[in-house]
Amino acid sequence: MAALLLGLATSALAGYDIDQLMVDLAQNKGGRVRFVEKRHVAVLDKPVQSSGEMIYSPPDRLEKQTFLPKPETMVLDKDVLSVERDKRKFTVSLSSRPDVLAFVDSIRNTLAGNRTALEQHYNLKFQGDRGRWVLILSPSEPGIAALLQRVTVSGGKGQVRNIEYLQADGDRSEIAIEPLEAP
Repeated sequence: MAALLLGLATSALAGYDIDQLMVDLAQNKGGRVRFVEKRHVAVLDKPVQSSGEMIYSPPDRLEKQTFLPKPETMVLDKDVLSVERDKRKFTVSLSSRPDVLAFVDSIRNTLAGNRTALEQHYNLKFQGDRGRWVLILSPSEPGIAALLQRVTVSGGKGQVRNIEYLQADGDRSEIAIEPLEAP
């Protein structure tokens, strides 16, 4: 009995950790959010900003509808990426590009709270508490590291609020996310 109490006390003192974050994220049933993305590209004087909505349907469907500056729809369903813009539609199977699929899955697996899948391709660093946390994903594979320096995901209370991609070439994207009320 004393060992059980000591174990409970030790885990309570340890505070919020990455395992608890993954449990919180895994409980998310998906939904619709509003986003604002700023892309910082070295060859441009100022960031390119876009905005719209994203829909996440666990565990492996993510849709991004950009309204401004130009309409565009991107749907990632399992390993198939479809993009529609300017009345043209492109579809690509990412199974032939495992490095790109692992890059894309950095967000899907974070949203799904799937630590095991994340650790197949990334080293994880966590800091914070339930109210405000940061998760940094650094590629552990050369193929992904050739594309990406790191992904920084932050949020609170089981919700992702910001995502930053720092590409290997120094360009970066910052995505601010705001949940939308359910109808």
